[in-house]
Amino acid sequence: MNKIMKIGRRNFLKASAVAGGGMMLGFHIPAANAAAPKDAEVNAWVMVNGDDSIVIRVAHSEMGQGSQTGLAQLVAEELECDWSKVKTEFVDPRLNITRNKVYGGMATVGSRAIRTSHEYVRKAGASARMMLVSAAAARWKVPASECAVKEGVISHAASGRTLSYGAVAEAAAKIAPPQEVTLKDPATWTIAGQPKMRLDMQEKVMGKAFYAIDVRLDGMLFAAIANAPVFGAKLKSYDEAAIAGAKGVRKVVPLGSAIAVVADSYWEAQKAIRALPVVWDNGANGAVSSESIAKFLDEGLAAKDMPVARNDGDVEKGLAGAVKVISAEYRVPFLSHAAMEPMNCTVRFNADGTLEVWAPTQNAEAVLGAAARASGLDPLKVMVHLSYSGGGFGRRGGAGPGDVVDQAVAIAKAAGAPVKLVWSREEDIQHDFYRPISSAKMTAGLDANGMPVAWNTRISGQSITASQNPSAVKNNMDQGFLVLFHDSVYDVANLKVDYAMRITHVPVGYWRSVNHSQNAYFREAFLDELAHAAGQDPYEYRRKLLQKAPKQLAVLEACAKAADWGKALPAGQFRGIAQIDGYGSYAAAVVELSMNADGSPKVQRVVQAIDCGYAVNPDSIKAQMEGSVAWTLSAALYGEITLKDGRVEQGNFDRYRMLLLNNMPKVETVVVASGGFWGGIGEPGGPAVVPALVNAMLAATGKPQRSLPLIKRGATV
Repeated sequence: MNKIMKIGRRNFLKASAVAGGGMMLGFHIPAANAAAPKDAEVNAWVMVNGDDSIVIRVAHSEMGQGSQTGLAQLVAEELECDWSKVKTEFVDPRLNITRNKVYGGMATVGSRAIRTSHEYVRKAGASARMMLVSAAAARWKVPASECAVKEGVISHAASGRTLSYGAVAEAAAKIAPPQEVTLKDPATWTIAGQPKMRLDMQEKVMGKAFYAIDVRLDGMLFAAIANAPVFGAKLKSYDEAAIAGAKGVRKVVPLGSAIAVVADSYWEAQKAIRALPVVWDNGANGAVSSESIAKFLDEGLAAKDMPVARNDGDVEKGLAGAVKVISAEYRVPFLSHAAMEPMNCTVRFNADGTLEVWAPTQNAEAVLGAAARASGLDPLKVMVHLSYSGGGFGRRGGAGPGDVVDQAVAIAKAAGAPVKLVWSREEDIQHDFYRPISSAKMTAGLDANGMPVAWNTRISGQSITASQNPSAVKNNMDQGFLVLFHDSVYDVANLKVDYAMRITHVPVGYWRSVNHSQNAYFREAFLDELAHAAGQDPYEYRRKLLQKAPKQLAVLEACAKAADWGKALPAGQFRGIAQIDGYGSYAAAVVELSMNADGSPKVQRVVQAIDCGYAVNPDSIKAQMEGSVAWTLSAALYGEITLKDGRVEQGNFDRYRMLLLNNMPKVETVVVASGGFWGGIGEPGGPAVVPALVNAMLAATGKPQRSLPLIKRGATV
């Protein structure tokens, strides 16, 4: 639990009394702990201890992506401290309230952890360095400009004197922070930009890392839950007498659209919830199936006069004058997040009127807000204990009404004791906020040279924005659902993109890379169909269409070069290529495969290239890119959520399969890092892999793969 920020009531009240600040430099909170005069908070991000160790506060969640280490590198670079003495701790989201949002937005979504906070965390490190140097200069009675610092040691060359950061931390904490700071040129970085070992590596390898699901509290009870099996259904009745006297059972708690059993142990609670007779009022949603939803989307593909997101030139005229016209329809299913740590939340009401919450999250502020709302408490009376999360992938990005935090608060209140609520794997998969189902109909006209002169795209699918932020949707248009189409950089003179919004009863949410995941497949697979019809090399075909998009072109070329595109492969092996941009970055992938006798692919090698501008930790970038391959291949080969009688049919990893270790291909990553901008990594790493996979299958078989998952065609990989 050493990664959880500990804050006593007295120190919290001191911090809460300070409302000054701002996003950049005004985050100075003077140290006032006389019992430990050499340990001091220099500013909101940096603690310097008397033993010269440095604690850097991290406001974003760590779920395996490496942001904790990357953010610490950026602060430490400007602080010019000894990296071997750096530790981190998570921020209590209450401090972001009391300190005027000094930590910015704490949500770790959309690959934003570094790309949206790099400036102010670097300024925090630089500001702390200047304050520490000023404290040493004041002690020596010399100008600060005569002092230098290296690895946490301040020196004055003229007199030969030195002081460590720990020796002057208490004095530095009393100095007003500078109004302006100058940040280092990334070309001079020695800590940031380097492949530093992740700070969480050792404790995770040794099994010592603390996750929310590991919480143990005195007097804690456990809760298992049954959510309504049909989305939107309500609890009608239940027979509590059927489990009366069952070992360990303490209480049954009805929750409107769910019901929970509280017991002395999780397994006792789980056994009881499975034995509890429950009747649900399913309403009209009980008749919905995958077939009826597919028909609903197909109607969208054929509908007239849908909202238009982009309309360049004259598509109809372009198609009419084309030498050849190609048309295709593509489809993808709902997908679950299926993070390894299932949804869970532990809640404790304290005698002093405060509330404590432990939950794996990508957004600690959302958890705080949900717990305050569900409990009726002032947010400053709610403490969210941050820990590592066992995966997130977008599922833990919010904490809406009725989700796990609301449930845990209600159950703990009813039980009158601390309660840990853990969703079973079945509940986790069957009550997710899924990646939306989506279909695309694309028609393109080719000229005499085989190049597209017109491209018409209709997307039919369920908008996430319409459910998560409905006020942002105007006239049934969600441009976010059309990424890579409405903002496509391919040079096509006549281009039209429109959208048929189709809302189902299935809850949808942000899934890793969100709409890039399906739209990359639609666009890049269809583009290979065009190249195939034109008799042209898919890589060269893309190069011709990207002459006005230098960043995309450079990444495509870097990927092709690393994959030896154009060189002959061994007999029976084939390549596919694809490229995308998104989340501030540019990415491309090449997949090499052979075909099994049953027509399924055997993926042997994946080469990826990414340009995220500045590369803060190249090793973390490569690790995320490798993880993206496992994630996206799992989705392409096996991923599918289907419905029957209004409910999800899959319930565990036997029917919602993942890529196994023995089938993981060799992955090579090229980090282009052209500089000049800050892009994300976690989201853009995956979308190009799936179309590169199906494009390699097109090269192998001459047949396009227009629906996922590939398992439906007998994939055994």
